[in-house]
Amino acid sequence: MHESDATPVLIVDDEEHLRITAGQTLELAGYRPQAVSNAEAALAALSDDYPGVLVSDIRMPGMDGLALLREVRRRDPDLPVILITGHGDISTAVEAMREGAWDFLEKPFAGERLADVVRRAAEKRRLSLENRRLKAELDAQRAAPGPRIVGRTTAMQHLSAMLQRVSQVETDVLLFGETGVGKDLVARSLHERSARSGHPFVAINCGAVPESIIESELFGHEKGAFTGAVERRIGKFEYANGGSVFLDEIESMPLALQVKLLRVLQERSIERLGSNQSVALDIRIIAATKTDLKVAAERGEFREDLYYRLNVVTVPIPPLRERREDLPLLFQHFAVVAANRSGLEAPPLDAAGVSVLMAHDWPGNVRELRNLAERFVLLGATYDYRLERLVEGGDSGTGEMTLPQQVELFEKSLISQSLANHGGRVNEVCEHLGLPRKTFYDKLKKYDLRAEDYRLRHAGD
Repeated sequence: MHESDATPVLIVDDEEHLRITAGQTLELAGYRPQAVSNAEAALAALSDDYPGVLVSDIRMPGMDGLALLREVRRRDPDLPVILITGHGDISTAVEAMREGAWDFLEKPFAGERLADVVRRAAEKRRLSLENRRLKAELDAQRAAPGPRIVGRTTAMQHLSAMLQRVSQVETDVLLFGETGVGKDLVARSLHERSARSGHPFVAINCGAVPESIIESELFGHEKGAFTGAVERRIGKFEYANGGSVFLDEIESMPLALQVKLLRVLQERSIERLGSNQSVALDIRIIAATKTDLKVAAERGEFREDLYYRLNVVTVPIPPLRERREDLPLLFQHFAVVAANRSGLEAPPLDAAGVSVLMAHDWPGNVRELRNLAERFVLLGATYDYRLERLVEGGDSGTGEMTLPQQVELFEKSLISQSLANHGGRVNEVCEHLGLPRKTFYDKLKKYDLRAEDYRLRHAGD
């Protein structure tokens, strides 16, 4: 392991020989020690989200170890602090634990004892920071402009209502949809709407993890469980306790591992590799697939018992070609997100742009549309709306639709987009589209649109 990858340990002691001895012990154990002689220097060395552990003597001139502990916990209550006490100073050790110390060492202590305490504290710190990172990602997603599930078509309204209902009950869920439809986004939305939202959301791509290590990734392992297992590792399932595990591309999971997954689903417990001890789990499984698992089971490519265990609630996610009316709204949503991230302006989507969006079949679904919107923002006015430039392939995908059907779909999308842009204000929409009010209301009735729906959405944004 490169030195920069080693977990840092900050050692605070006014006695130089103890700083040197502890530093050598931890360096031999694979850590990156940094020693200072007083609490003030330690506080100066601690950065936000410090990735390591603090080891401090209690009795020091000036600010002592207990005062240092209090200040560290005020700044970051998740940072593990290990305190060193003098022989027989039990009352001080008890006070330190009450103040929130991770552990304490009584002088004199063996080097193995120091390394063991630091190892457990470092693992705790790693998990805390990972959980903090996941929560930050969720907060950032919540703060992103636009709704979490974007779309006004009947299919998307049905999906949103189904997610809201399923999120409130404790059951595993199977998401089914083509590549790029946003199964990961739907899984996160399901987690965030549930009572588990304050706990980890752990995503695993079953097709991307090498078969040789996927069992260790999921279940964890004990030290010495196999060659290279130099320390205990907490698996994804155990880390997600209290939260949700998202198993993407579950059809790619090896058959041998499917047996163990079935046991996890049935017993809600795991055993780390190399251990006989069962670890109870409180997790929700959200699996996702782009293939028909029933057909795969009939072919012997997927375990039939696992399929029926997962198929309690199946949520189908519609492809873009089945909700074309959402294309302008969804495109603008991605454009605004890309503009906020890059610091650029999101150019408005004109009629020519809407026409191009409607003409494409979107084989890459939402992922393809998002990439297009990002290019649109980055290139701005220089972007060419010609189909062969705007989307890969150039296949219109609308050959089965008659010309009147295409015209109606285009017209409905323009009206919907204008209603959204003007917050459902009829006068402004009529002026923008150049339509008399009677004609406008006739078209609203024809396309089953209601201006008040857009006013409500606008008021809630």
